[in-house]
Amino acid sequence: MAKNKVVRVVTLHIPAGEAGPANVGKDLGPLGINLMEFCKRYNALTAERRGFVVPAVITVYEDRSFDVAIKQPTTASLIRKVAGLDKGAAKPGHESAGVVTTAQLKEVATIKLPDLNTTDLDKAIKIVAGTARSMGLTVVD
Repeated sequence: MAKNKVVRVVTLHIPAGEAGPANVGKDLGPLGINLMEFCKRYNALTAERRGFVVPAVITVYEDRSFDVAIKQPTTASLIRKVAGLDKGAAKPGHESAGVVTTAQLKEVATIKLPDLNTTDLDKAIKIVAGTARSMGLTVVD
């Protein structure tokens, strides 16, 4: 089936399995797509990833139909999960939110590798370590 012309591509970061018209309406409502259909589709695609924030790339077409592509969970939510934290530091650089090991960063980098702009695992670990430091975490070996 041939799709109409693409009108807009929107990326939303939504907690997995928790999309509802109330939390996506202000972003998707003006585009004219069916909010309940989007929420059902997103929640079905992300049901097994509850506890993570999962980006969704929504491609909206001229006839108000849409496609949803799900990416890997955000780096910050993966780091919080492996480090056992609820959130990062309120003032990164001034206070520490906790400690994360290089092994934990490698685990996160392996998961995030398809979405990063590198294919080298060592470089991916450095990218993830930067995110961890910006969250106020101390990286140890």
